[in-house]
Amino acid sequence: MPHIILIHGMWMNGVDMTLLRFRLRRYGYQVTQFSYPSVRQTLAQNAVRLNSLAETITQSPRHLPDNNTLHFVAHSLGGLLVRQLFHDYPQQRPGRVVTLGTPHQGSVVVRRLSHYRMWRSLFGKSLHHGLLGDVPAWQSDHDIGVLAGSLSVGVGNVLSRLPQPNDGTVALSETPLNGMADYKVLRISHMSMLLLPAVAREVHQFLSTGVFLS
Repeated sequence: MPHIILIHGMWMNGVDMTLLRFRLRRYGYQVTQFSYPSVRQTLAQNAVRLNSLAETITQSPRHLPDNNTLHFVAHSLGGLLVRQLFHDYPQQRPGRVVTLGTPHQGSVVVRRLSHYRMWRSLFGKSLHHGLLGDVPAWQSDHDIGVLAGSLSVGVGNVLSRLPQPNDGTVALSETPLNGMADYKVLRISHMSMLLLPAVAREVHQFLSTGVFLS
């Protein structure tokens, strides 16, 4: 049975991914939620912990029998953490990666707000070598699929004027990634992508075939 590690976004703890986790299990995956301190530690520090979890799953016959795969599905900042993981620890088990609403090109909102001390403290150690767009390039031979949203509902539009189109938090222009195997835009917002059955279907399709639904 293939195994998925789910990775949440900024300021979250994984509870926000409960519905997605449930739906992916119904597709037949084993699913483990990875929770990490997105503000108190850098992406590189959190990548150490994520790699340790991946190794634990890999070494456990109960979780990952021989010749089985280990996938990663990550929301928002979590997609940048996966990029850091594969840069620092490239020898991962066979599998695929899906990012959901990840600002692979850096975040316009974060860049603007980072000029203010209060916001710099709220972004913490995910700001530099992370949300500003200076994450290591994707150079893995693992297939990575990028799902993005175009429904402009979210706090990003309140905090700062986002380029159109956007998902309410991340501009569509920020989501493509050099080296991605497939790319798809859905009419969803940044947070609703964790709640909708259509996203679970797209994730399952990509993890199974390497492409999203046509």
